[in-house]
Amino acid sequence: MPKKVRFPHTYVIIFFIILVAAVLTWIIPGGEYIEQYHQADDGRQVLEMEYRPVESQPQTWEVFAALFKGFERQAGIIVFILMIGGAFWIMNNSKAIDVGIFSFLRFTGRLGKLSVMRKLGVNNIVMVLIMLMFSVFGAVFGMSEETIAFIIILVPLAISMGYDSITGVGLVYVSAALGFAGAILNPFTIGIAQEIANIPLFTGIEYRFFCWLVLNITGIAYILYWAGRVKRNPRISPVYEDDGYWREKRGGGNNAVQYHTPLSAWLTWVILLLVMAAFSWVYPCTPMKVGDYAPAYLMMVPAGTILFAVSSFFALRKSAHFFVLNILTFTIYFLIVGVMGYGWYIMEIATLFFAMGIASGMAMDYGANRITRLFLEGVKDILPAAVIVGLAGGIIVVLEDGKVISTILHSLSQGMKNANEVTSIGIMYMIQTVINVIIPSGSAKAAITMPIMAPFSDLIGLSRQATVMAFQFGDGFTNMITPTSGVLMGVLGVARIPFHKWVKWVTPLLIILLILGFLLLIPTVTMDLPGFELDIHLRD
Repeated sequence: MPKKVRFPHTYVIIFFIILVAAVLTWIIPGGEYIEQYHQADDGRQVLEMEYRPVESQPQTWEVFAALFKGFERQAGIIVFILMIGGAFWIMNNSKAIDVGIFSFLRFTGRLGKLSVMRKLGVNNIVMVLIMLMFSVFGAVFGMSEETIAFIIILVPLAISMGYDSITGVGLVYVSAALGFAGAILNPFTIGIAQEIANIPLFTGIEYRFFCWLVLNITGIAYILYWAGRVKRNPRISPVYEDDGYWREKRGGGNNAVQYHTPLSAWLTWVILLLVMAAFSWVYPCTPMKVGDYAPAYLMMVPAGTILFAVSSFFALRKSAHFFVLNILTFTIYFLIVGVMGYGWYIMEIATLFFAMGIASGMAMDYGANRITRLFLEGVKDILPAAVIVGLAGGIIVVLEDGKVISTILHSLSQGMKNANEVTSIGIMYMIQTVINVIIPSGSAKAAITMPIMAPFSDLIGLSRQATVMAFQFGDGFTNMITPTSGVLMGVLGVARIPFHKWVKWVTPLLIILLILGFLLLIPTVTMDLPGFELDIHLRD
């Protein structure tokens, strides 16, 4: 009987990639881009990036320091993961999420008795709504790191519905990535790229919306198809054995829950109401902003406080578990308010979930020592995911310290010379896709590539809007596979999906999306689309 091939651990794979990156620093000449500003005919200051060869910095022993430097580089995401893991471990110990999942399954079961819902498929409807929500978040405000927190909720839900952890990741991370790639108003990618390209912000939104629809129909159909196959035969999933962790975690079922509402839950409700009332006084109106449009001032914090007060009262009358679920619901509500209204990022979001974990423990009448112990157990449980993120960050450190990233970019950009319009936009798309594997940050990549690509598009007769679209697609799709992405590695680490199994599953979807992205780029250079005119970059 042939011996079963054992695939290397994710840590081994990433360290091997670091070694390959180090070898490249010995082969590829060093180079860097220098920012150059010059005055245009209309008096504007235009940024251009000038490439200059520099002495190479071959990496040797630095590969062993990559973990340390990677931890420094990805410190924010790492601490975010640890705090989220600790907070949710406290909540998980309360069995509140179990109660929520079983209540949800009972609700969908009742809906399934309706003939119309049976034909459409209740689970399919629920999954489509979840995926559309996260896709909108990705398209509007660039949800990325935030998806890590939702993995802890959606993966157990997917398992309980008879699917696998890959489906759970698809509901959250893949959906947000589809929205990110088909961004409509994302200020971190579209906003920065259009600003650098000197074209009116968020122009071309009509065609972008069409692309967003096409990408989501494709991606959602793929995930639903996979979920249906797993539902019929769970063992076809490559992570069936890995998902034993989640099945065991949910194994206690609903029968293990003792419904009760201790006095501490009512006290927690009062404390939270006082805190929310204070914030409502300080922040009576929130400037809810979408993209670069003028903000709409809404009473989001006071409204949330009133809704929390009323809904929590009824939840407490049922059980502290439902009160904890209500805390989770309004944590997500205030996360959206914070991100869209006050520009929150991972520090504020981690703090919000940390407070959620403590409040959940207090509501369940846990003492300070027990809350601390549970938090540390959660940190320990999720630590492998944090280590993966730090190690993945070391890949970029080696390439940057070796001075080869700019050389790779410069070499790729030379391939666009003497090409027709369709070929040129395709090469731009390919360049952005390849670079995204090396530089997963959309904002950083926009700052590096757009000062080169935008003027070049003028020389070859392409609209700068088409160039931004090539950047947008190139920046989005490969986020689902690049090992240099701290977010992806964090998601997989939290979901406990080995990297090689994820790559095997997502590759067919990625190929479909890459081909579709190229097809969607062709009309930007062959048709007269609103916002894609050649002179659109002449901004007032």
